[in-house]
Amino acid sequence: MNRDGLKKNMLLKKKNEKGNVSGNGDCERKENESTHIFRVLAVEAEQVLVIDCIKKTMPVWIELGKLNDFVEEKEMQESNQSGETDIDILEEYSPDIKKIIYQRYNIISTILPFVSDEAMRSGLIAKMAEEHGISKQSVRKYLCEYLASQDIRSLAPQERNTQRALTRDEKNMRKALNKYYYTTKKRTLKNVYTLMLKDSYCDTDGKLFLVYPSFYQFRYFFRKYNKKQTEYISRNGLSYYQRNQRPLVGDGVQAFAPCVGVGMLDATTLDIYLINEAGGIVGRPILTACVDAYSGLCCGYSLSWEGGTYSLRNLMLNVITDKVEHCRSFGIEINRQDWNCNKLSGKFVTDMGSEYKGTVFEQITDLGVQIINLPSYRPELKSKVEKFFDCIQGYYKNQLKGKGVVEPDFQERGVHDYRKDACLTMAEFEKIIIHCIIFYNTKRVLENFPYTEDMLKKEIAPYANEIWNYGCRQDGCNLITIDREQLILTLLPRVTGKFTRFGLSVNGMHYHNINYREQYLNGKECLVAYNPDNVCQIWLIENGAYISFDLVESRFREKDLTGVQAMKQWQRDLVRQETGSRIQAEIDLARHINVIARASGEQTKPSVKNIRANREKEQKRLHKDFGKDVAINA
Repeated sequence: MNRDGLKKNMLLKKKNEKGNVSGNGDCERKENESTHIFRVLAVEAEQVLVIDCIKKTMPVWIELGKLNDFVEEKEMQESNQSGETDIDILEEYSPDIKKIIYQRYNIISTILPFVSDEAMRSGLIAKMAEEHGISKQSVRKYLCEYLASQDIRSLAPQERNTQRALTRDEKNMRKALNKYYYTTKKRTLKNVYTLMLKDSYCDTDGKLFLVYPSFYQFRYFFRKYNKKQTEYISRNGLSYYQRNQRPLVGDGVQAFAPCVGVGMLDATTLDIYLINEAGGIVGRPILTACVDAYSGLCCGYSLSWEGGTYSLRNLMLNVITDKVEHCRSFGIEINRQDWNCNKLSGKFVTDMGSEYKGTVFEQITDLGVQIINLPSYRPELKSKVEKFFDCIQGYYKNQLKGKGVVEPDFQERGVHDYRKDACLTMAEFEKIIIHCIIFYNTKRVLENFPYTEDMLKKEIAPYANEIWNYGCRQDGCNLITIDREQLILTLLPRVTGKFTRFGLSVNGMHYHNINYREQYLNGKECLVAYNPDNVCQIWLIENGAYISFDLVESRFREKDLTGVQAMKQWQRDLVRQETGSRIQAEIDLARHINVIARASGEQTKPSVKNIRANREKEQKRLHKDFGKDVAINA
């Protein structure tokens, strides 16, 4: 290579240079060791400043004659061949990588003009290392990388390959953790370590090997590879993780309740024992509630001894009840703005309880209500109603200690029997519950409610009733007006009935409506709503309308369905008991008839003549004068 053919940044490679393939097949490493590729950085007289592009050591001056065996090597990628700027060629990198590239280039940019002067270059390397708080070796590395490639992308940090094969000890540790630690038995890390040694580091006689991992090595491996989510779910279960340990991100209930009209339903057994009017202990009442997910207002409640569908029906009726009149019936006066709720929510959020999964409650969708069923064991998804129960019980339990309130230790042995403290009736306790709900709606400060700018301008007080009243005036308010009778009929259980000649047959009884005579002869089936508490009336559901039918059998009037079924079963039992006697009586009857028939003997065939005369003769013979007996007795 002559001096005239040399150009700055030219790549030179030795002629006919080939790599040696090793016996182990490591071709690439051997080729790099034997290959010489230089980049020309400067040319002066008979000397050339070059940098080794393979070893990437500092540039050196070599005599021109030593490059006679070299030829020009074309670059694989020309970074600036198409006129791309640094911004263009770095487009594929993330902002963090770009930042590092520019920082490293700024460090060496001062040195680049003085690369050919070794003394100046060394001084600037030391200065830049001290100025940026890094080692001189790092500055040399950045400089050599850039000079060898003449591409700013070479300053990008290299991705470290942290994946490596686990050692035998690490595999044993992983196996022990999967087998003993990530289980519901919740073993301690020390116990798992001991079990690992027993399984993998003992001979057939159970003697520990001389060499085995220490507990500190085991604990280090655990901390390095342990994932908290896997640990929580495997040791505590998925439902517990979702309730108590999962990351809480997002807007919470506001994500699916951006306005008034999403009611959350749930029920709980209260921690207090009540008595009846006679002073006998009845037990713990059930509180069922509907809480608005947006504002937190209690839309309605049901306090009863029965749960399930009954409490839900009672709850829905309470939701649409005028709360001022309802409170007045208990001797409590409130302002309408304190509890201004007498409409159904457009959406109901429930869990997978049996009363919610049944077809009876789902019938409320006939009114335009949407039901959202949540997964089981996910109380955090309906946190508003769960918080309501927590608050209500907290209000009265502190004031009613010693009056039947159940304390957390009630299941422990030897503790006080809280049932003996009961002194409140259901009517008295319901007054307390109403006062607690009024306080919950009107005086509980909602510190973390996501206020909007409009709410702040209007200075909406941070109470559930104030937010509810504000939300009812906004667009998107999803409330449904419904009358009491329509709601009751909608939530009645339904069954398939059939028209017969004896009337409309439902639940083994027959009903009549004067306008349906023709249908009795058709024998078609139909959908019927019935009241299980009184069988006197049923309602035929036809085109969304409820048509009343009256009971035909008077013996079943004013009875509930259970009582009617009990009567029918009782009758069936009586009939079944007499079945044996009836069969025996039939056998006896046949025997008597046969005895009499055999006693008549064999007779000749009678003549078919004079039948009328014979009949008149027999009538006179067997005729009795009943008046004669009366005259004699007189």
